[in-house]
Order: sequence, then structure tokens, then C-alpha cells
Amino acid sequence: MRTTLTTVTATILASLLVSGTAFAADPSPKDKPSQQSKMKTCNADAKAKSLKGDERKAFMSSCLKSK
Repeated sequence: MRTTLTTVTATILASLLVSGTAFAADPSPKDKPSQQSKMKTCNADAKAKSLKGDERKAFMSSCLKSK
């Protein structure tokens, strides 16, 4: 009986620990812009600067990483 109680208690504690860290690990989607919105903003900036080819590719890469 004591072994069963210890096992149940350990299982409950482990599941609480895992569920708590799972929720804390990922920031909410409202805190960070989506990939689609970043792409839209960077694309508009590149178009405004009239970038083409490798220059545009480098700009887009750095722009998407920084936002």
C-alpha cells in the first residue's frame, strides 16, 4: 500500500512539474509578430528602397532576423 501511494504521489508531482514548464516555455503569440507580418513589413521596406537581387536577399534576411 505504501509503495502504491508513493508511486501515485511521485507521478502527480512529476506531471505538475512538466505541465508548469510547458506553459512557461513558449511566449504567447501576441508578444511576437507572426512570420507573415514580418515578411510583409520587410518586403515593403525592400520595395521602398528599390532593392534587387543579392542586395534584396541580404536585406530580407537581416530584416527577418531582427524583428
